Amino acid sequence: MAILEARNLRKTYRLSKANTVDALRGVDVTIDEGEIVAIMGPSGSGKSTLMHVLGLLHPPDANQGPPPTLEFAGRAMIGLRDKERTRIRATEMGFVFQAFNLIQTLTALENVALAAEYAGTKATSARAAAREALALVGLADRANHRPSELSGGEQQRVAVARALINRPRLVIGDEPTGNLDSARTAEVLDLLRGLNRDEGHTFLLVTHDPEVGAAADRIITMRDGCVVSDRRPTAAIANLKEAI
Repeated sequence: MAILEARNLRKTYRLSKANTVDALRGVDVTIDEGEIVAIMGPSGSGKSTLMHVLGLLHPPDANQGPPPTLEFAGRAMIGLRDKERTRIRATEMGFVFQAFNLIQTLTALENVALAAEYAGTKATSARAAAREALALVGLADRANHRPSELSGGEQQRVAVARALINRPRLVIGDEPTGNLDSARTAEVLDLLRGLNRDEGHTFLLVTHDPEVGAAADRIITMRDGCVVSDRRPTAAIANLKEAI
């Protein structure tokens, strides 16, 4: 069953009166529930723009082509008001970023709980849910540590716990291993794979890292604002250098 389905996604950025960038040129994407999908491609290929559109951060362009469609969990997302898009992002999607985006003055528990409070959960319940989320990623014993007291891999685990606390239908990662060394990258990928296998979480990962692609069920490769391939990891990685 598709958790996310998009057709005819276009996005053009106007840099000046005479200069525009066609970041997306009619992209079609389907993400099934329970999948791990990696979006790969060179810088400027449109993968980050695609993530922003699929994650309801930016709307697709509606002019100069067939009408775009975007459905999340069977509901049309095109034309929603900003308030509703924000609610869906907060309660039904989770986000993991390259730079972790943890608040340095808060503990791991407080960082994770904040995402639940932002979604409307009362503070006591949010802290209880945060403890469960930290236990899920193997950091129950680090709940009271601040980010400066955690390794890079541990900080990214906190970020994953924060993304999972509201039990989202979809977790979107923007270069989730970009700031990690190879050992910590393997640690985080093992975590994501385990969460996918044991908890059924769906992950959409934007990445340059072939290791991340190899851990996915599918690799969608982009170039010049278009999808140029959609393959299983073995075939996709074999052709990735050529596509880039």
